[in-house]
Amino acid sequence: METIKTDVVIIGAGPCGLFAVFELGLLDLKCHVVDVLDKPGGQCAEFYPEKPIYDIPGTPSCTGQELTDRLLQQIRPFDPVFHFGEMVASVEKLENGNWRLRTDQDKEFEAPVIVIAAGGGSFMPKKVTVPNAAEFEGKSLFYAVRKMENFRDKKLLIVGGGDSALDWTLNLHPLAKSTTLVHRRQDFRAAPDSVNKALSLVEQGDMSFVAGNLSQLHGENGQLEAVTIKHTEGGAETVHECDNLLVFYGLTMKLGPIADFGLNLHENRIVVDTEKFETSVPGIFAIGDINWYPGKLKLILSGFHESALMAQQAKRIAHPGQKILFQYTTTSSALVSKLGAAA
Repeated sequence: METIKTDVVIIGAGPCGLFAVFELGLLDLKCHVVDVLDKPGGQCAEFYPEKPIYDIPGTPSCTGQELTDRLLQQIRPFDPVFHFGEMVASVEKLENGNWRLRTDQDKEFEAPVIVIAAGGGSFMPKKVTVPNAAEFEGKSLFYAVRKMENFRDKKLLIVGGGDSALDWTLNLHPLAKSTTLVHRRQDFRAAPDSVNKALSLVEQGDMSFVAGNLSQLHGENGQLEAVTIKHTEGGAETVHECDNLLVFYGLTMKLGPIADFGLNLHENRIVVDTEKFETSVPGIFAIGDINWYPGKLKLILSGFHESALMAQQAKRIAHPGQKILFQYTTTSSALVSKLGAAA
């Protein structure tokens, strides 16, 4: 395992995590950003990409996706490295004072500073409630697609009615031996174009669709052999052979592995000071909706303010002994030079 060494690891690629890259970049701190989602934007991009936001200073109105796009443009000069589709599973203090972080995809980082910007927590998939589902998870039952090639020549059963379910149905269909889409009803929440393409494949006999819900999972030693589906109309049950089950019920917010980092918590949020937004563990910071302090307001603009103060202390930890010269982007030629690419 090759260790990725950097100044700061940011957990969360939502608006606050992205703006933290900017504030840290102004102080010459290099950032790697880890997010469990497959794209930047966090809650803004995932839950309300087209919903207007009215309380961003200097911006009368913008959607969640527009805000994400503008922040990505703003941090481009600092070349952050993103690691999407991964969750930080463990954090360990090293003898040299740095932190070692490992993700659920066996990626390892070493950094003197960790910034938790995970919004309300980690986005966790809503799981199958069939009693024996856990024995198949990660072996033949999956809640995300890491490598499409893993599903080549497999008998796939895909469950869900949103964009993720329809998109992966269309993307994996050419690779799979057979594809069956399962949703509790024939109305979908996905983009109309994706729905039309999937239904067209069903009409042509190239894939199957079943309106119903998972009832039983059959198999041994973690390998699925078949799934029983209870049909929505009439309640009849049918058994469908499958090698892999992909479930896209949507996402929910949970603190996840962060709860095991040894940080002081208040009602499932991370306690920080209001001078530098450091947690109870030196070198680990929390900004945005994930943190708590007296008077805390869950606003994006609050997270932006917290990012600026956090960056000052992060600089002291990452580069001890270096003098911090406070500068304005309007008057500092050095900062203007750094931001030239954005201009």
